[in-house]
Amino acid sequence: MGQNTSAYGYSSGGSAYISDPSLSPHHHDHHSTDSTPSLPDCDFSNQGQDYTSEIPDECLALIFQCLSSGDRKRSSLVCHRWLAVEGQSRHRLSLNASNQAVPYLPAIFTRYDSVTKLALRCDRKSASINDSALALISQRCRNLTRLKLRGCREISDLGMLALAQNCKKMRKFSCSSCMFGAKGMNALLNNCSSLEELTVKRLRGIDNGYAAEPIGPGIGGSSLRSITLKELYNGQCFSPLVIESNNLKTLKIIRCLGDWDRLLEAVAGRKNYLMEVHLERLQVSDAGLMAVSKCPDLESFHLVKAPDCSNDGISAIAENCRLLRKLHIDGWRTNRIGDEGLIAIAKNSVNLVELVLIGVNPSTVSLNAMASNCQKLERLALCGSETIGDAEISCVAAKCKALKKLCIKGCHITDSGIEAFATGCPNLVKIKVKKCRGVSIGVVDQLRARRESLAVNLDVDEVEPQTMDLSTSNGGEFTQIITHDGGHVAEGGNDAPSTSNGARASNKSRFSIFAGRTLAACAFQRLVNGNGSSNESL
Repeated sequence: MGQNTSAYGYSSGGSAYISDPSLSPHHHDHHSTDSTPSLPDCDFSNQGQDYTSEIPDECLALIFQCLSSGDRKRSSLVCHRWLAVEGQSRHRLSLNASNQAVPYLPAIFTRYDSVTKLALRCDRKSASINDSALALISQRCRNLTRLKLRGCREISDLGMLALAQNCKKMRKFSCSSCMFGAKGMNALLNNCSSLEELTVKRLRGIDNGYAAEPIGPGIGGSSLRSITLKELYNGQCFSPLVIESNNLKTLKIIRCLGDWDRLLEAVAGRKNYLMEVHLERLQVSDAGLMAVSKCPDLESFHLVKAPDCSNDGISAIAENCRLLRKLHIDGWRTNRIGDEGLIAIAKNSVNLVELVLIGVNPSTVSLNAMASNCQKLERLALCGSETIGDAEISCVAAKCKALKKLCIKGCHITDSGIEAFATGCPNLVKIKVKKCRGVSIGVVDQLRARRESLAVNLDVDEVEPQTMDLSTSNGGEFTQIITHDGGHVAEGGNDAPSTSNGARASNKSRFSIFAGRTLAACAFQRLVNGNGSSNESL
């Protein structure tokens, strides 16, 4: 049909990705001024009756959403009507936001005029779209509810102001490696009264060496439910927003410089509804953890590489946050968090469903208390511990009756410890053993033979990353997020090898704020439900 559409990567959920705007169906080989492709009309008078003409546009759109990516793309080129319906039924769009895309933006958003979820990404080697382009997009997409900006370094505070004024229905906003500053963020918060989720990563406009203008709360602060701050130099300029967001449920602060105890104390000083807190590689002490312990609704808590935190802070959270269901602790092998804190968790966190211990050295006493008291525990990870051996693992096998998924990495266990699961943990469906050199493939085969429904993965030769953060979805699957040396985060989506000699290449780091330390880390991947056919699974 004279159209080169190979640059499209459609998904059946109603989204489109355009990596080269020049390959858009609106772009013609001869630069025609006509804004529509050369497609036939839906006139089949010479070929018989066109039965599709009686299908309403709404039903046709639903049919398109059930098609595969390739079929939907090809269907859009059948005739003008199908092209229009297919474009109008797309609500998600992802664009290569280089400045080369600017001439094609009017044509793109003429076709995709119902977009509510938009991602604009530009790589490091290209100049991104500018303020004028963002203003044009915001004028065409006034119903935009979700926006992601990645590497859009040419967008300034003026572009953000235009966006905020035109897209007041914004609910979720995320930016990474952008250059606008506090004025741009305040423009968004002052205009978007329905904003619920805000994620800010590497916002260079506030890293100018001077005290940044305070950000928030604006009219958006009252509706915010989630705030995520990552790798910010002047991240504490967001303090007014965090403190005044009275309906905040999720707070994540990851690799941001500065002392964060005061912010946490200020949040705890008012009535709050925080249910999830994630603190990673921060200057935070037990004073900050004791402030977090004043969040009575807390259900999920992650503490990763915070060397100033000790048993006292963990004990305070365990004693006061009785609804705690998910707990991740990366102790960075400082030995400041140990039996005392873990026993407090065992005594008070009876609703615990998921526990991840990395670089923590529990003893048989604390593990026994945990296994005996946390009867709802379904997911357990024990990684990089110098004190966990066969006796401790046998204790888990004997007493964790509800356990479904287990990961053991870098621990001093042998075949004897793994053999305990032949009869222990009756509900266990998945066990992963990594870098435990005392475990042989023979015992794994025996375990598989005795428990055919149990999925067992053994990997002892994998190149070891420096650190690991583990999170779960509502469905209970573990999602792999490996932080390699230097702190670069990469999300894993491929199936991991289940043999002892499956070596995988590690990614190199691209960002570092803190000096790295050697740590044996646990690598959980999404666990398989059933036969493991999902590409999201391990």
